[in-house]
Amino acid sequence: MAHFSADTSGRSLLGWCEALIVLFLGLTVAHLGVTLFLLTELGSDCFTVMVQGIALTVGLSVGTIHVIVCTLLMIVMFFTTKGYVKPGTVICAFCGGPIIDFFTWLLAPFLSGASPLLLRLLGVVLGCVILSLGMSIVINSEAGTGPNDLVALILTDKLERFQFRWVRIVCDLCFLALGFILGGVVGVGTLVAAFLVGPCVQFWLPVTRKWMPAFSQKKPL
Repeated sequence: MAHFSADTSGRSLLGWCEALIVLFLGLTVAHLGVTLFLLTELGSDCFTVMVQGIALTVGLSVGTIHVIVCTLLMIVMFFTTKGYVKPGTVICAFCGGPIIDFFTWLLAPFLSGASPLLLRLLGVVLGCVILSLGMSIVINSEAGTGPNDLVALILTDKLERFQFRWVRIVCDLCFLALGFILGGVVGVGTLVAAFLVGPCVQFWLPVTRKWMPAFSQKKPL
């Protein structure tokens, strides 16, 4: 079974530049999906539900808690694992917000909580599929992945016998449950994301692996 960790110590400066460009493209695609998802106002993703719950409990803003949680995850993973936390992890942690703001400005006139329910449901499903496509590009860039996404990747490698799709679903459900207990908002879209993102990412991984340029060091999944 292919592992998600990667030894990139031999990657050249040019290779890193290519990898980070690919990562940023994947990040942009992923957050287009996130924006579609959020604009439907049918619920946020599972990790955000957890962040909302923590924010309500400690009395800080969602944005502040998001940065704190992602930073803590990066620190813990950096010192307890090898081959996962890379420069792209920092980019994923702190560049997603501006990308979402841009796509929100672009797409808000066409999709909102006031749109027909069928269109909003389509936005949720399409958003999850696009998010998963972007995530697979980010993962295959081998330049780093968002701290919250790394949780499922690391556990998949450690557990070995379970496929990523199932590990991701369990992780998302744990985020959701903790967030709900703490007061986070759960919607129909949250449940769709919990069960759809993991399988979609696993579907896209071997597809986007074929798109990677020469810097990629792994064999095809």
